[in-house]
Amino acid sequence: MLNSISAAAGRLLVSEPFMMDPNFKRSVILLTEYSEDGAMGFVLNHQTEMMLGDILPDVSYSELPVYEGGPVAKNTLHFIHRCPEKISGGIEIWDNIYWGGNFEEVKELINNYQLDENEIKFFAGYSGWTQGQLDAELMEDTWIVANNFNADLIFANSEHNLWREVVISLGNRYAHIANFPENPSLN
Repeated sequence: MLNSISAAAGRLLVSEPFMMDPNFKRSVILLTEYSEDGAMGFVLNHQTEMMLGDILPDVSYSELPVYEGGPVAKNTLHFIHRCPEKISGGIEIWDNIYWGGNFEEVKELINNYQLDENEIKFFAGYSGWTQGQLDAELMEDTWIVANNFNADLIFANSEHNLWREVVISLGNRYAHIANFPENPSLN
């Protein structure tokens, strides 16, 4: 097993460089739940073509991007944020990163231009694992677990480079895979 950090809520899952599943290719997932019953999280770097206003017509500010959180329940909308002083009811999953909260407050803040994309991130659907499934994938080195990251990385609008940036931040042991081509036959 390549990875020595265990999975937990608030940690990142970084896909191995040659993962071919289009749902998770070169993906970085923020785990929001992890227990013996299973795990849940959101893909941070797969932006959809949709903006929030495309999904919620009663939100006047439509320039906030929506990310594909994963292949499960794509017709649901979720969010993470780092402004608990503005949005009540969120669950802190990592140092100043919150999952969910009062959605009526979120809509009001957006309509009053009091939230921007470096404070909140929206997801259509989520990534989920049944009991033991993620642990089995970790044993197969499908994912690398990261627990040393800055919240700015999560909310930065750099989805094209996020996978590479997180891999490099893991240190010398992993940095070399950041330059692997997406298609192994090009290696």
